[in-house]
Amino acid sequence: MIDRRFLLSSVAAVAAFAGFGKLKFSTNANAAEGKFEVEKTPEEWKRQLTPEQYRVLRDQGTERPYSSPLNKEKRKGIFACAGCDLPLYSSETKYESGTGWPSFFDHLPDAIGTTQDRTYFMVRTEVHCRRCGGHLGHVFDDGPRPTGLRYCMDGVAMMFKPEGGNAPS
Repeated sequence: MIDRRFLLSSVAAVAAFAGFGKLKFSTNANAAEGKFEVEKTPEEWKRQLTPEQYRVLRDQGTERPYSSPLNKEKRKGIFACAGCDLPLYSSETKYESGTGWPSFFDHLPDAIGTTQDRTYFMVRTEVHCRRCGGHLGHVFDDGPRPTGLRYCMDGVAMMFKPEGGNAPS
């Protein structure tokens, strides 16, 4: 039989740990604090971006897996920053990683920057737009050839521009 005090202390410990795990202990500067070609106040970003785009691009959030239509995007074209329209990834480097986020094995030249991310008791490499500093996702070393990298991007942080000039997605 379970002792009531043990049960309550266990529930409290689990709740405390779950809440503690949501805290971010980061060495990254917030994307909005860097020096970038495109700089705006938080109020200007909030007027331009949807709340979810702001949460990801400016507050380094993460969208739910499998929630982005860009995850299923198969057309030829370019994936650009939703914050400043900088071309980031070509559809030629996109692949299905099975993670629930749009994944690429390489980026376009001079498109991204990286920083060390120490949130959630992990060390990862954060990827941001080199022009506006917007958080895009993370890069991991478990991708396919030829680079062996997996740029795991938040779809909400990007927009798709199909080849041939159709309307952006």
